[in-house]
Amino acid sequence: MKPVIIFRFLGREGPGYLGTFLDEKNIPWQLIKIDEGEPVPSSILALSGMVLMGGPMSVNDDLPWISPLLDLVREAKANDIPLLGHCLGGQLMSKALGASVTRNPVKEIGWGEVSVSKNEAAKNWFGNIETFNTFHWHGETFALPEGAIHLLSSPYCQNQAWSIGKHLAFQTHIEMTTDMVQKWCEEGETELSEAANSPLDLFKGVQQAGVMQKDLPLHCFFLNKVAKQVYTQWIQGLKT
Repeated sequence: MKPVIIFRFLGREGPGYLGTFLDEKNIPWQLIKIDEGEPVPSSILALSGMVLMGGPMSVNDDLPWISPLLDLVREAKANDIPLLGHCLGGQLMSKALGASVTRNPVKEIGWGEVSVSKNEAAKNWFGNIETFNTFHWHGETFALPEGAIHLLSSPYCQNQAWSIGKHLAFQTHIEMTTDMVQKWCEEGETELSEAANSPLDLFKGVQQAGVMQKDLPLHCFFLNKVAKQVYTQWIQGLKT
């Protein structure tokens, strides 16, 4: 099988459980480390799928790799190569396909429940799951591109996921592992401190590190089960 290409935008925001899942399924994948200056390929037609991970930057920033990456998203969709986006990755997919990415009413950081939409597309991706506890770390949100079907929502963010056929975009992070959560809490200490010491409603959706890490292995165990369900559906569309 042709490999899946995965784009990383920050060292701590790698493939996580997705990498483990692909390895278990013997699906080859290659990592493009944008954060280390690796170039965006000119084409992905020789690959089976395209994945975009998370990052702290905005898709509206003036960064040299954003425009060519948006072109790759459009190339993938035009050629029926499955797309999968996590947080920033979902925002990149949305922007590439004509939807806006704007500031969310509040920052959403930590564990929180999302509700699965009641439609056939959502049932295809999530099976009989109606709600689940997932991990969030974002301050912006995407609108849905034309033709997209709404899949998930949370109390703090209406658009948590959408799909167009075999293409799937998340605002939330279903790829988390215990190591990733701990690392994010360590490296996000300044942002969490700012939230803890601010009276602004902007931060009412923010958990502190101690809360995020309580019962962490159990949280990740159940989130990995959801991710496995979703990723199992996503790989059905990979190009062989």
